[in-house]
Amino acid sequence: MTEIRPAPPGLAPIGPTQHAPGHAARAVAAVLGIALGVVAVAAVLLYLVSALGATGVVVAGVAALVPFVLVLLTVRWIDRWEPEPRPALLFAVLWGAGVAVAVALIFDLGVQIVSGAAGSKPSDLLQAVVQAPIVEESAKGLGVLLLFWVNRRHFDGPVDGIVYAASVAAGFAFSENILYFGRVLVEHGLGAAFVFTFVVRGIFSPFAHVLFTSCTGYAIGKAAERGGGAGAGFGAYLLGLIPAALLHALWNGGLTLAGDVIEYYLLVEFPIFLGAVAVVLVVRARERAVTRARLGEYAAVGWFTPQEVALISTPGGRRQALRWAGAQRDPRRKRAAMNRLIGDATRLGHARQRLIRGRATIGRTPDEQELLARIASDRSVLTG
Repeated sequence: MTEIRPAPPGLAPIGPTQHAPGHAARAVAAVLGIALGVVAVAAVLLYLVSALGATGVVVAGVAALVPFVLVLLTVRWIDRWEPEPRPALLFAVLWGAGVAVAVALIFDLGVQIVSGAAGSKPSDLLQAVVQAPIVEESAKGLGVLLLFWVNRRHFDGPVDGIVYAASVAAGFAFSENILYFGRVLVEHGLGAAFVFTFVVRGIFSPFAHVLFTSCTGYAIGKAAERGGGAGAGFGAYLLGLIPAALLHALWNGGLTLAGDVIEYYLLVEFPIFLGAVAVVLVVRARERAVTRARLGEYAAVGWFTPQEVALISTPGGRRQALRWAGAQRDPRRKRAAMNRLIGDATRLGHARQRLIRGRATIGRTPDEQELLARIASDRSVLTG
């Protein structure tokens, strides 16, 4: 590790950004958003207990934890390169589990009331392939759009959009699974029907809602990457809803009409899922490439060495750097310093990318000198 020198000529500095919301305003927005999510989750929980009983909710909730944890672990893997703030991720999960589910339930109740007043019964097929995809994807995607509007400083591109969308979807699927598992439990008990429902929803399709809502998240992420404002974000939200609702309708329609659910999944849904995995791998690779390219510019003017850029901008290099830190004296302190250095260097690269994209005035990121000062401080720990 070499010492960072004062800023040389050759790169325009990333100065403090304009139109920066204060820390207090961001904290208030985070508290209000999380509080709204908690209230909505409590309301949904009360509804579930009234419909299924406390025992049914507990048993169904334990079963629903399996796909929920699996999805969250996957989200963490996708988000490892430049992690999003935990309060924003918590809001996303609560929005999905509470607000989006409440919207879907209220809309469905309205349909039932209107149909009953008209002396008819709503079509199960239309509800599955039209109502549910449009209402649920609109409600889930709205949570991602709110994060785009309020949390722009941490919304850089498609990876961030997918991470937030997947977190919303994880929360939504958790509450929905409790409802589905609980209904089967109340009607049939812990028998073959419950096991079949758990296998279909918990084992074969834990990422179904993630796949749908990620279309909206990806679209909003592209708008963020291009430096679009609030209007561009809303337009991307509407555009992303189209594939999200279509994929949702395809899934629900297939489950309703297919004679063999497992065969339908393997022939139709599984290839779509593999395509989504390929998209995630591509956008994650692009995120790493941005870090490597931008830090390479700093290396060209002497702020980093090429070896440091290689360590910071590749997964293997990061593991090597952390192993090295862990083998030094006071390994816990030095691993922590190395983790901070890697994180700040990654943020420095993405701050430079925002400048190149014309997004330097969106939100507030720590300016160049602040990030370099942090990196220099952690270097002193590592080399001391």
